Amino acid sequence: MPAKVRKAVFPAAGLGTRFLPATKAQPKEMLPIVDKPIIQYGVEEALHSGIQNIIIVTGRGKTAIEDHFDVSFELEYLLESRGKKELLAIVRGITDMINVSYVRQKEALGLGHAVLRASELVGDEPFAVVLADDVIEAETPCLRQLLDVHDFFCAPVLAVMEVPADRISSYGAIDAEPVAHNGSHDRLYRIRDLVEKPRQADAPSNLAIIGRYVLTPEIFGSLQEIDPGSGGELQLTDALKHLLRTRPIYAYRFEGTRYDAGDKLGFLKATVEYALRRRDLGGPFREYLKGLKL
Repeated sequence: MPAKVRKAVFPAAGLGTRFLPATKAQPKEMLPIVDKPIIQYGVEEALHSGIQNIIIVTGRGKTAIEDHFDVSFELEYLLESRGKKELLAIVRGITDMINVSYVRQKEALGLGHAVLRASELVGDEPFAVVLADDVIEAETPCLRQLLDVHDFFCAPVLAVMEVPADRISSYGAIDAEPVAHNGSHDRLYRIRDLVEKPRQADAPSNLAIIGRYVLTPEIFGSLQEIDPGSGGELQLTDALKHLLRTRPIYAYRFEGTRYDAGDKLGFLKATVEYALRRRDLGGPFREYLKGLKL
């Protein structure tokens, strides 16, 4: 039986420069999509996938994240005294839904470095990595889809999606062979090679690595072995390439819709589409959009 994945690491030490000036004094992970911070969507996905232990890798200026998942006695007292029971349940639900730990990344030295900073809290067991910028709407949570593959193969598995050829240079790309799994022949792949942000002409495929991973603890040894890569940072893709020498790694083309909430246009798309799905907002908002002279 494979070891159960009990922990999810959320790297959240980046500076969020693409959203300046909004992120000058607040973490980008706390920017709201409708009325919920970006990072909470990822945390709820982990929770709905069966993971309650959350490790958030933070840096300077990220205390708002810690405050968000902590108890707010004053706010709860105010809501309770005013009889706002529904809002009180929402606020308490944020605090009660997970067990959360924090570790600091003093410098933003890359995704691989952020994952390595969590090694002592993860320990010698498999774990998930969730990049909160990738907000994924799916009937079965994306992370749950990966966990099912991990449970079957007892191996690391990455989320991938097809992207246009002219955009592959913004992602890690994989060279892989399809593997039949659960009656499908075009969703699961066994990886042969990985390339971080390849030029379009050099990309091995248009299958891009998205911000969901289920990893085994051997990745920490690979992160310690490799040298800094693209941008002078410790790249998780390079560590996976190193790990590929000694064990199989799989990729799964997940079912669902991914929004790049770390990009302004992707953030706006997510805001609009999540608002349209809301029972309390969807109808009036749709009518408003229809009335715009576009």
